[in-house]
Amino acid sequence: MDLRDLDSELVNCRRCPRLVAWREGAAAQSRARDEEYWSRPVPGFGPADASIAVIGLAPALHGSNRTGRMFTGDRSGDFLFEALHAVGLASQPHAVSRDDGMRLVDVRMASPVRCAPPENKPTPEERDNCRPWLAQELELLRPTLRAVVVLGAFGWQALLPVLSAACWTVPKPRPKFGHGVEVRLPATDGGAPLTLMGCFHVSPHNTFTGRLTQEMVRDVFRRAMVVADDQE
Repeated sequence: MDLRDLDSELVNCRRCPRLVAWREGAAAQSRARDEEYWSRPVPGFGPADASIAVIGLAPALHGSNRTGRMFTGDRSGDFLFEALHAVGLASQPHAVSRDDGMRLVDVRMASPVRCAPPENKPTPEERDNCRPWLAQELELLRPTLRAVVVLGAFGWQALLPVLSAACWTVPKPRPKFGHGVEVRLPATDGGAPLTLMGCFHVSPHNTFTGRLTQEMVRDVFRRAMVVADDQE
């Protein structure tokens, strides 16, 4: 299996009835009702040989659940792509649709939950149902993956068990999330280590209040680029 095979399987997942109903009913809640919504699980986005992964939370109901591409079509994505473009990791600063020409450079985006959850709050069962998708994606990225930037505490907590079950050693007690936190995880397969990095989520709640600024996000990704180069 490669990432294309994985994505093809993922977009047909109907494992969580509550999330299926919520994502498929999204268009009826939108003012732009003439727009065709993606309304399926959202696959990862970025090259298969990425050295940096970006892990979020879940698709936004009228963002990537609408457009079908991770972090595309809402204010969170606007903020994130602006930062990625500024440091050379994205081909353009704005992402509006799956066919807008956006290319990520050495970065792959994914999330622990692939369907939009009500109130942006997936249940523990929904999170666990979705875990195998992220585990398989990271396994396929393993040959080149060197750093993971996690946006927010939910993604951090959801990712740690995946890494622990894969080929990286997560310290005990488990490291706590924080902006700028950096944890080096030794590999158990004889390969390169992985550096886990924390960044406040790029949600309007953080960006509009000034808790998270463009420069703060850019600094995290600049550091991820250095780490990825050092661990080659």
